[in-house]
Amino acid sequence: MAMILHIAQDGRGDFSSIQAALDSLPADNQDEVLLHIHNGTYKERVTVRRPHVTFQGESRDNTILTYDLYALMKMPDGEKRGTFRSYSCFIDADDFTARNLTFENSSGPGTLVGQALALYVDGDRIVFDNCRMLGGQDTLFTAPLPPKEVEQRGFAGPKEFAPRRPGRHYYRNCYIEGDVDFIFGGAAAYFEGCEIHSKYTGHDSFVTAASTPEGQTYGYVMKNCHFTSDCPPQVTYLGRPWREYAKTVLIDCQMDAHIRPEGWHDWNKPEAHTHAFYAEYGSFGPGGDMSGRPDWIKRLTEKDLPLYSKEKVLSGCDGWNP
Repeated sequence: MAMILHIAQDGRGDFSSIQAALDSLPADNQDEVLLHIHNGTYKERVTVRRPHVTFQGESRDNTILTYDLYALMKMPDGEKRGTFRSYSCFIDADDFTARNLTFENSSGPGTLVGQALALYVDGDRIVFDNCRMLGGQDTLFTAPLPPKEVEQRGFAGPKEFAPRRPGRHYYRNCYIEGDVDFIFGGAAAYFEGCEIHSKYTGHDSFVTAASTPEGQTYGYVMKNCHFTSDCPPQVTYLGRPWREYAKTVLIDCQMDAHIRPEGWHDWNKPEAHTHAFYAEYGSFGPGGDMSGRPDWIKRLTEKDLPLYSKEKVLSGCDGWNP
């Protein structure tokens, strides 16, 4: 039976801080733990390093985990914080679940603050159900990191020198917003029934930036998702390859008018035309017309769809079925 802890800011719970509750858990006990997080805005930087933890919010829009670090800010030693030390919440464990709450980086738009992670998720068998992820540039990082950085110290942060371990993530009925590359990373991640909202900053924007490792079967699969925005028409790309073997597949997704006719950008990486795998099936709405997509974007057929079921993408060797 799971241990249940209540977190409430009014003092009526077991803890008033999420991190304090996590820090109280015995390291030698790996049983299921449920943190019931009552409504409130919890301004604290949260790190989960223990498996089998569930965050259960009282309500999605009123249970808010928030912080405001960002890449361009200077640290005490004068070095810029960089992308991977900007997170508000860091999930560094397997078998984590979050339901009915909001994860936020409130630092501002990417044009002003650079990258600013609301969530850094590095683990396997991860579930986010009916959650919001709010931010600007790089809102949601689905680890692992690529093998090597392009810029020196570009990966400075908690997993810079750690082994790159593949993870499987499931995002169901979530709202994810940002402006540039706001869903990015190397995990095999399945997004189902999510609203993916692009925020306008006066420039072209990009939704995904996968860095799928070479040889990994799946990257991002998005099914029955709705791409929305406050942008003017035709200023947003569905994705671009952070690394050349990026994989992103969209199935039966609705796309509003902000999506550009070509849909995808190669990030000036001609090799991605051969190595990356970008594909769509059943796209609809003003931005869903595939007639303007470049020839290196795959058009799936109905017979291809079983390859991209939730079960296929996430089952792995252990048959995981969230």
